[in-house]
Amino acid sequence: MRTLTYLVASSIDGYITGPDGGDPTGSIFAVDGDHMQPLLEAFPEVVPTHVREQLNFHPENKNFDTVLEGRNSYQIGLDFGVTNAYRHLEHYVFSTTMTEAPDPDVHLVRTDPVATVRELKQRDGMGIWLCGGGKLAYTLRHEIDELVIKLNPVALGSGIPLFDGPFDKLGFTLAGTRSFGSGLVLLTYRRA
Repeated sequence: MRTLTYLVASSIDGYITGPDGGDPTGSIFAVDGDHMQPLLEAFPEVVPTHVREQLNFHPENKNFDTVLEGRNSYQIGLDFGVTNAYRHLEHYVFSTTMTEAPDPDVHLVRTDPVATVRELKQRDGMGIWLCGGGKLAYTLRHEIDELVIKLNPVALGSGIPLFDGPFDKLGFTLAGTRSFGSGLVLLTYRRA
């Protein structure tokens, strides 16, 4: 069975972006430092397709062949004119407000995210990457097999939380840590 991994950058106080929901890359979370090369080697799939082309970076998928994101996370790319940031992955966007996907290679899911993920887990293939956002992560919290947090040395005070929903305690077991001189700590948790 395939696994669902929530791989995301977070502040030390648990926010994945600021209150405006905008792209935190570079503005909130550093894209330079000694953590970048090891993270690119460990998770090459997270580099958006258009950035891969700019960097002439074309690695094979190592962990994932499918990416999931919520409507607000998807909007970040749309605001920059990018209709499919992950052409190297099978791309699913979950939204009840969109009526059609602006890209023919993006699967728009307007029904139950949990049922969709359970069906995807039954298919053959590599892992499934949940890249955001907080509301979708909360909805899928009981389906998440692995949580990989790029914990950044910043506190935001408010914003979009890692899991955006009402109280519901879930247990995870720490499976690994790696710290970098930049202050970033990579934390890997698995379902308890």
